Amino acid sequence: MGKKIWANIPAGHDSPMAYAISSRDQSVIRMVDEAVRHKQVTLAYQSIVPAGDQARPAFYEGLIRVLDPTGRIIPARDFIGSIEATETGRIIDCLALEKGLACLRRFPSLRLAINMSARSIGYPRWMRSLKRGIAKDPTVAERLILEITESSAMLIPELVVSFMSDLQRKGISFALDDFGAGYTSFRYLRDFYFDILKVDGQFIRGIADDPDNQVLTRALLSIAEQFDLVTVAESVENPRDAVYLSHMGFDCLQGYYFGAPTIHAPWEEVRQERAASA
Repeated sequence: MGKKIWANIPAGHDSPMAYAISSRDQSVIRMVDEAVRHKQVTLAYQSIVPAGDQARPAFYEGLIRVLDPTGRIIPARDFIGSIEATETGRIIDCLALEKGLACLRRFPSLRLAINMSARSIGYPRWMRSLKRGIAKDPTVAERLILEITESSAMLIPELVVSFMSDLQRKGISFALDDFGAGYTSFRYLRDFYFDILKVDGQFIRGIADDPDNQVLTRALLSIAEQFDLVTVAESVENPRDAVYLSHMGFDCLQGYYFGAPTIHAPWEEVRQERAASA
């Protein structure tokens, strides 16, 4: 039985598991390619709230979503690993930026974070989209935050440093996403000059009852404070953790406790609620 399984695996795959993973990745890439071709791509928005005033979001994160052939909304975590190093990954970054810039133009009081891969630095369409967006509305740059994951930033750190420096002069802010995931060289952290540091959710979930994560998170928080970075705790999922993180000294909190990502603009709902109660 085992020999028959191995006999059906194409050359270049070391095991049935490797073949299964490769097949799954190819299926995901095809699904995302199809969604991009048919413009079945949108942003979902999640609020980031000040730790001291959790009723009013400080800004929002725009998270890319694609629609599969059945119309289901597929979150980035289900496809980004398969496409990040591909041409489709670059196009997804462009679409996220273009949709984010359009949203910033429509809502002049909005501040929005958009994810990007360091691999998109220098990608012509991405840079053209950014330049056009800034040219159409001079206030967009100061309200745009670009999020780069720790793992992505470490691929080409010197290029990321130069890229950030150029855009920060235009007013754009940068957030280091998933901090603590294990990639960052502290030498580069010193050179990067990020504006915002987001601590990875693996340290945040259940932190009120986890002494080990409490110690580790305090260490990460002290690094951020040393570099004068605004700090965000990711993946806050319950009130005990929210209270603990606020007392710990985080500037902002993000997670399902404050609301799941939604494709409906939450700031519109907040504005309507305030108008109704006025």
